[in-house]
Order: sequence, then structure tokens, then C-alpha cells
Amino acid sequence: MSQRFTALYHRLDAQFHRIPAIPRNIGVMALFLCAAYWASSILITHTGGENNSALVFVLAVVFISLLTSGYFYGIAASIIGTLCINIYFMEPYAAFSLSRPGYPVALLSMVAISCVVCALTARVKKQATEAVRREKKAKALYEQNEKLNAEKAAIQLQSERISIRENILRAVSHDLRTPLTSISGAVSVLLESPDVSPKNLAMLADIKQDADGLIVMVENLLSVTRVQDGTIPLKKREEMLEEVAGDALLTTRRRFPDYPIELDLSEDILYLPMAPLLVKQVIVNLLENAIRHSGDREHIVLRLYRQDDWAVAEVRDRGRGLSPEVCQAVAAGQPMPRSLSGDATRGMGIGLSVCQNIIKAHGGFFTAKNRPGGGAVFRFGLPTEGEKL
Repeated sequence: MSQRFTALYHRLDAQFHRIPAIPRNIGVMALFLCAAYWASSILITHTGGENNSALVFVLAVVFISLLTSGYFYGIAASIIGTLCINIYFMEPYAAFSLSRPGYPVALLSMVAISCVVCALTARVKKQATEAVRREKKAKALYEQNEKLNAEKAAIQLQSERISIRENILRAVSHDLRTPLTSISGAVSVLLESPDVSPKNLAMLADIKQDADGLIVMVENLLSVTRVQDGTIPLKKREEMLEEVAGDALLTTRRRFPDYPIELDLSEDILYLPMAPLLVKQVIVNLLENAIRHSGDREHIVLRLYRQDDWAVAEVRDRGRGLSPEVCQAVAAGQPMPRSLSGDATRGMGIGLSVCQNIIKAHGGFFTAKNRPGGGAVFRFGLPTEGEKL
């Protein structure tokens, strides 16, 4: 039953406050003044001259102050009520008079009391409104705090998952690197043996190529996990980018002797602070990506040049180019989509993630796009005047 009355009260209150403020306040004042006049008219028939009309009108002023906004309507009601009492409920009736002893003091006292009651009521309403506002603000802050705590817990959980994943990758990579190196070394010995038949020689060459590719992938996994969690500090020193690129080119040619790679150098000497082993790994990864995934065997070019305050290296080819998904993943700094994890793109995502993380740690930029004439171009830049802030 109480819930029904509460619901009914809230419904009526909502309908009541839909009325514009001025007509609503005037209507409330008129209603309670008429009710006070009607109640005083009934009382005077029973009490005669000794009536309690002043108390009735004071009570009406209290209700008017509660249900209207501001001080004006309560004070106006107290003045109107005082005039009504003087004219209709004090002798001589139906006329305004201050001739009876005590009338002026009583009338002024009633006005003063009504004004004080009006002021106190308005203050109570203001405090109630402020309390409601503070309650809503506290509730909003509590909800925001709960949301922030939930987001913090989610971030912490995600961080723990990433840490576990990187630890697993690091452990697996360490365990795989040793046997793969042994396999590659053993196959190299067998390839040099004169007792191997041509058929077995081709099989051994394929085994060595796959083992070397897996070794590179394992090294990339180790690098990307170490760079991401900061366990590899960048030990920079002044180096010539041409020397680092030449070393990377020799490494790639030893692994892929049948693929000619052109080196295009500018006249500028690119001497800048870097971690040479990591930058070499970036160039090797880009060259191997071009060899393994582009389908181009004759037009792979490694170019070095200066662009403003950047030392830029780019690897371009005239192969099949990059799909929009690959370009978008590189631009966003994300791994390759799983839908592109077939033979044509196997290993590309890990290699590019390693390149992006290493170049980002140097304060540089990394891009990938298709060439207008066909093929792809990967480009990265390192700051020649220190890291860009």
C-alpha cells in the first residue's frame, strides 16, 4: 500500500511540475489563501470574535512557502492574509481599521512571523535541494570510481596476460633456438659431404633453408618480446648507417645467394646514434620479407638517403604488393591478421612487429605501402639529431 501511495505521489509531483513556474506558484498561493479564508469563516461562526484566523493564515503561508519557489510568494501571501484577517475576521467587519487597541502590533507581528516562517521554509528547501544535488554528485563519483576500478582491473589483467604470453614465447624461443641451430649446422656439414646424392642434396638444402627461416623467426620472437617489455636497453653509439646496411646485406646474401639485391646509396654520409645490431635486424627482416613474400627475384633494392633530419632506409620490390589488410596492420602497429597467416605471408607479421618496435624505440618512423608501378616499399627513418620528443 505504501508503495502505491509513493508511486502516486511521484506521479502527481511530476504532473504538478510540468506546469510553468509562475502560473503554478500563483495557483498554489491562491488555493491555500482561499482554503485559509474558508476555514477561518467556519471558525468564526463558532468562536465569534475570539477566532484563530491568524494561526490558520500562518499555516497557509507555511504551505505556500513549501510549494512555491523563492521568497516572494510566501511574503505576498503573509501580507494578503494579514489584510484578509483585518477586513473579514476583526471588528469592524468588512472594513479596514486599526482603531482597536493592539491591532497594529498584532498585524505587524503576524507579518513578521509569516516572513520569518517563509524565510526558514525557503532555507530548508534550499538545503534539501543541495542535499539532493550532493547525493547525485556522490553517486556519480562513486559510479565513476567503480568504472575506473573496473578499467584498472581489466588493464592489470590484460597486462598480466601479455606478460605471461611473452614469458611463454621467450621460454619456447630459447628452447627452440639451440636444436634449430644444431640442425642447421648438421645439414651444412652434410651438404659439404661428397657422399650425398643429388636427390638428398636438394632435400638437405630445403631442410637448411627451413631451419634458417625458423631460426630467424625465433630471433624475431625473442627481440619483439624483449623490446616490448623493455628488457633490451638501447645501447646507442654513433654508427654509419651504410656500414650497418652493408653488414645486413651480406647476411642476407649468405642466406639467399640466388637473389640479387641492389644497394642504392646517397652521397650523404649517414652518421647517427643507433643500436647497430637491432637496426641490422630490421634491415635483414625487410630484405627477407621481400625475398620470401613478394615473388620478385630480380628487382629488390635497398636504398639509403637523407630526408631533412632523418636518415631513411627503404626496401622496395616489384612483386605482388601488399594487401589493404597488411597496410592497415602496419599503419596501426599491429600483428598480421590471422586470416592472412597462410604460406604466402607466414612470418611476415612477426618480422614487421619486430621492425616497428625497434624503430619506435629509436624514436623513428616506419611505413609500408604499395608502389604505383607495382610492388611494395617498406621505409623507416632514424633521427640524425637524437630522438624526437
